[in-house]
Amino acid sequence: MKKNVVLTLLLFCAASLSAQNWEPLFNGKNLKGWKKLNGKAEYKIVDDAIVGVSKMGTPNTFLATTKNYGDFILEFDFKIDDGLNSGVQIRSESKKEYNKGRVHGYQFEIDPSKRAWSGGIYDEARRNWIYSLNWNPSARTAFKNNAWNKARIEAIGNSIRTWINGVPCANIWDDMTPVGFIALQVHAIGNAADEGKTVSWKNIRICTADVERYQTPESQAAPERNLIPNTLSPREKKDGWALLWDGKTNEGWRGAKLSTFPAKGWKMEDGILKVMKSGGAESANGGDIVTTRTYKDFILTVDFKITEGANSGIKYFVNPEMNKGAGSAIGCEFQILDDDKHPDAKLGVKGNRQLGSLYDLIPAPKNKPFHKKEFNTATVIVKGNHVEHWLNGEKLIEYDRNNAMWNALVAYSKYKNWPNFGNIIEGNILLQDHGDEVWFKNVKIKELK
Repeated sequence: MKKNVVLTLLLFCAASLSAQNWEPLFNGKNLKGWKKLNGKAEYKIVDDAIVGVSKMGTPNTFLATTKNYGDFILEFDFKIDDGLNSGVQIRSESKKEYNKGRVHGYQFEIDPSKRAWSGGIYDEARRNWIYSLNWNPSARTAFKNNAWNKARIEAIGNSIRTWINGVPCANIWDDMTPVGFIALQVHAIGNAADEGKTVSWKNIRICTADVERYQTPESQAAPERNLIPNTLSPREKKDGWALLWDGKTNEGWRGAKLSTFPAKGWKMEDGILKVMKSGGAESANGGDIVTTRTYKDFILTVDFKITEGANSGIKYFVNPEMNKGAGSAIGCEFQILDDDKHPDAKLGVKGNRQLGSLYDLIPAPKNKPFHKKEFNTATVIVKGNHVEHWLNGEKLIEYDRNNAMWNALVAYSKYKNWPNFGNIIEGNILLQDHGDEVWFKNVKIKELK
């Protein structure tokens, strides 16, 4: 009996202490402590909730706190009508010198569409999507349409994590904006039938004291995305990731047909590794570069950005000794290509030379999450003979090698005359010089045991 009494007292004290660290951001009566920015949509109070009303002919409208917040845990309930899009800004800003006061910064997404990316993180008026739910598809079922949903956001140091109805959604590591306001968004609409629809928030509260004490323990449920270029987050280090490129030097790399790094054709500046434009020929300028060591089972991630009409690739299972003549070193290739402008996209079989494909062997889907003017994340996963290509968190293709089907596939490709193509146990990793300017960063690898 005494143990039960003590336990009850401890739980009561813990609950009281926790309650003392929360403060309401909305008093349920008026909009004291908030101000409207950018647009002309209406915000009103109905039944202890802030209700945003969509309006034609106005840009995105934000109701922002007059106070800025750095490290915090934010909770709120929200509900939205179908047909709208909305969000909640955190660590956001509105400055005259930035796009005439345009609100910008991290946004907790509210998305009732079939895409179902609620709980993802959008970088409003800045980098666009930085954590769509392509990165965590299991979270797409967390949001409930036409009902109240409970959101939780933990912004502590460089870590920003989100939950909906207790389900982990997004998880980023970033240092772009450490402090800013919180804002409720009524998104602009382009369809008159959506005018007058609403998005509502209530029970908005924030914890800013002893936040590390109340933060949710780490888990693997929502994969982390590290947005700080060419660095490893504490979680990445703990999970065994390593940088293949340090963001500054050519350490760990050499020319595929050289003992040193190429003297021309590649440039390193502002944390970006660039293969320079030289007429579009394959490995005819600086030439391909490869890692100085080989890899067997691994997860490889590379952020890349193409220029118009560009062609390049990320190769693995490369044997630099296999081709000492003209052209690129031989290996399995994650194709990088401007499918709209480069003629190679129309060659091969059924699109197997298009972006994300296993070049000249297995085509990637035509509809893929590629952002032409932004950095994209290519991922290659190798576990024994099983290989997968991913793009921006979405699986494109998977295949198995070292079997009769694989060998038959190779026999009908441009690699048919290269002995044992794709079947070696381990090989170098390669970034391709195809004579077009392509940018790389965040080249990372996790070796699997």
